[in-house]
Amino acid sequence: MPANLQPLAGAERAAALGLLRGVRPASRPCFSGLCSVTAAGLARSGAHFSAVHADAHKLAAAAATSRDVFGMASVSVPLDLCVEAEALGAQVDFCAGAEPAQYARVPQFPLTKLSQLQIDPRPVAELGRVSVVAQAIRLLVQSVGQQALVGAWVPGPFTLALYLVDGDALLNQIVEEPAAVSAGLQQLADFIARVARVYLAAGADFITVHEMGGSPGYVGLRTFRRVVQAPLQQLLQALPAPRVLSMCGKLDAALGLLAGLAAEAINIDHLTDAAAARAALAPGQLLFGNIDPAGVLAHGTPAQVQQAVLAAAEHVDAIWPGCDLDLSAPDANLLAMVAAARQLPPN
Repeated sequence: MPANLQPLAGAERAAALGLLRGVRPASRPCFSGLCSVTAAGLARSGAHFSAVHADAHKLAAAAATSRDVFGMASVSVPLDLCVEAEALGAQVDFCAGAEPAQYARVPQFPLTKLSQLQIDPRPVAELGRVSVVAQAIRLLVQSVGQQALVGAWVPGPFTLALYLVDGDALLNQIVEEPAAVSAGLQQLADFIARVARVYLAAGADFITVHEMGGSPGYVGLRTFRRVVQAPLQQLLQALPAPRVLSMCGKLDAALGLLAGLAAEAINIDHLTDAAAARAALAPGQLLFGNIDPAGVLAHGTPAQVQQAVLAAAEHVDAIWPGCDLDLSAPDANLLAMVAAARQLPPN
């Protein structure tokens, strides 16, 4: 890492944590609560991406590259969106040996209807890889927790449902049996909250709820109001502050609804008007974003990344990628994002 991007001895961690707790720093910290690793960065940890998910030590080492390689003010786990689905019975394909590296996926949905959902009554820490992620959090707290925020993230209820039931089938069920879908999403919200509390007990500084699949930008405003909003609010209200809600897609028409959700911060991507988002949020609610991970960070130039940071800084409280990083993003662009954030004028 270039000398000017060496982690700043915990100062950026303190600024980011203070921000989450309502104390606005002079700077705009650059961090994330989502998957913030790349294939190039992972090469430094000595493990292929597909091999890190089920081993706490490898998972922690991989997550630490966000700080160690790029100088971000945070590290976050897990590094896939399938932990909760696996704990509920889904089989996960970690794409072993895939080149280029790929995110894990669920190749076959375990349910045909959400009404078939049955949740194992055992403690969630005993299910699937939840304990692996919790142990990775403990390792990260020990290794980098004085220099970087340790974040953990969970899917929103609707996003998790899309890993259990085919998306088209789920949309049909919303029309045909809305009460059953709502009941299933409420069960998922409770389950996700229990997973998140395991992560917090392990030492995570904050939780990000990643409701990418239930974003109004994807399901539409009507479906969001009808089936997504209530269980999402249930999940957020079940968690202690600080809570970050991350949603992809164009959210302009739904910004008023998001402002009413129980999240201290909202993370948006480049498709949402950041100025409109800033104006719509509740007093004191934070706005994070909105650097395009699949476009500018993965395929742009360092100069374009710098311009994106400057544009975002006009409206956001912290520089975040708008979603999970594209694993192919080059080192130079991540380094440019962090450097540009550090060079921003004081608030």
